[in-house]
Amino acid sequence: MNNILYLPTRYFPAISGAEFYFQRMAEILTSTYNYNINILTSNAVDFKALRDPLGRTIKPDNPLFKKVNSMKIQRFPIKYHISEKDILPKLKDIKYFNSLELNDDCVKKLIKNGPFLEDLINFLLVKNNRTYELVHTTFFPYFNLIISLLVGKMMNIPTVCTPFFHFSNPRYSDSILVEVLKKFDLLIACTHIEKRILVEKLKIKEERIAVIPMGVDFQKFSSTYQTKLKTNYFKEKFFLKKEKKFKLVLYCGSKNYEKGAISILKSIPFILSKMKKVYFVFIGPATKAYKHELSKIQKLKYSKIINFTPDNLTGYYDKKKINAFKEADLYLMPSRSDAFGIAFLEAWAAGIPVIGARTGATPEVIRDNTDGLLVEFDDPLDIAQKVIKLLKNNKLRKKLGLAGQVRVSQNYTWDIVAKKTHQTYQSLLNTYS
Repeated sequence: MNNILYLPTRYFPAISGAEFYFQRMAEILTSTYNYNINILTSNAVDFKALRDPLGRTIKPDNPLFKKVNSMKIQRFPIKYHISEKDILPKLKDIKYFNSLELNDDCVKKLIKNGPFLEDLINFLLVKNNRTYELVHTTFFPYFNLIISLLVGKMMNIPTVCTPFFHFSNPRYSDSILVEVLKKFDLLIACTHIEKRILVEKLKIKEERIAVIPMGVDFQKFSSTYQTKLKTNYFKEKFFLKKEKKFKLVLYCGSKNYEKGAISILKSIPFILSKMKKVYFVFIGPATKAYKHELSKIQKLKYSKIINFTPDNLTGYYDKKKINAFKEADLYLMPSRSDAFGIAFLEAWAAGIPVIGARTGATPEVIRDNTDGLLVEFDDPLDIAQKVIKLLKNNKLRKKLGLAGQVRVSQNYTWDIVAKKTHQTYQSLLNTYS
């Protein structure tokens, strides 16, 4: 039994692709490959809480605070109101810190990004008597990367990071920040495009990067699982009776500019000028910019928009969410901030086509005109034209959706991802033995 330490930035009920990836790896590696995985994380629920006390955190009396499904969790409070100038001397007092050879400016920026978990540092580096064989963290550019490297130095164990490097987003290309990625024994890239960027732009050695894609619980979204749920549940519950034949365009993710949600809103007037009977369903946490744009679009005649947030869903497998995927005519996420895009896999598992942006890693994930369509990032007219093209062509939608479904079932299930992760761990552990 291998004793592995997981240090994610957040954990469920915090929701994002990185959190879900770590959750499923922990659960499957424990149950299938007999790993003993210790999960230590912050008490943050939303991204705001990583740096701001006004953000959402999970309280100790919450049933999910110490255990999620079969996995035990240890959550540590984030320390606010302390500057990077005050924290840096504390870090330099740690025996192993100087051996990381990190530039002070890099450390200060990681501290500023948060979360600063002083109690976790003390638990691991001062009070902890437990030994681990490997430490795995995610994602870039947050402070838990430094904690992981410190544990690696202290225990002389391999360090692994899945950075979810959003290289199309300018703020991720900070040459000072990316220095921290070069310190890990192994990086796990989600795509070959991400690996190429890490090698060519960041000058990280190719042999220190493995490529393992993201996954999906295929049966949850496929037609076999759907038989357990009421047919047309979503449309019956949220559409008017006379609207049952309206098309459904689905988006799932943070409702912000980077993920393309605001561009979708801006595309709606163009779509409605050609097609009136369309519902747009948005699932995910909203931003002020999204709410501002939404208020304008909702005033349009024929505008049909349904919004869900994590607050009115029960989790990743919420019945409303799964049925929205099953009953959607297409999935739309024209993002530039996805290292992969798990929601594309969920859509394909449900047998529906997808539309993504022609940027970042997405062109490797979506095969244009084979299992989905690509659009230019932040181009509402291009988005509208591709949406209209699919909504008006039932045969094309079915063809693209089926191609995606077959591909996902053969390559992108969480069981497949866990097996590749297990093999990667064992290979790395063997080099340290």
